[in-house]
Amino acid sequence: MIIVKKSGFIQHKNFKFRCSLGSGGVHQKKREGDNITPVGIFKITKIYFRSDRIKNFSTPIKKIQIKKDMGWCDDPSTKLYNKQIKLPSRFGHEKLYRKDNLYDLVLVLDYNTNPIIKNKGSAIFIHITKNTQKKTKGCIALKKNNLIKLISKISKNTKIKVK
Repeated sequence: MIIVKKSGFIQHKNFKFRCSLGSGGVHQKKREGDNITPVGIFKITKIYFRSDRIKNFSTPIKKIQIKKDMGWCDDPSTKLYNKQIKLPSRFGHEKLYRKDNLYDLVLVLDYNTNPIIKNKGSAIFIHITKNTQKKTKGCIALKKNNLIKLISKISKNTKIKVK
């Protein structure tokens, strides 16, 4: 079990790293765009990565190479809400292929996925940050080397507990 504390630390076994959390704090997530990191216990469903920036990492979790036309829908008006989409798209979305390094490595959490509830929140990821003091829009963010270290220690059954 990986524990994420609202104090801004993430811990797994004997590893403990500082992390960034949502600018709205850690609470029950109420709606899309509230910038809250949701409390709960989550599974990592897949890992997206930029193969031009992240080399040689192994994980038992499904890996998906990020392409330029990949996005994640955050538009509650469509049935594509909280799912990977192909760009360009007329629906609101986040680009997965970015100029900055935030999404070079993305762990997708199973928040609001089964079933997907419109407006409950989307794109709750664990991703990279350069500065753990900078807040996210609801994700959990770690420095790149710490995220790579964490991935090397997790299994398909590893749970993320946000409290």
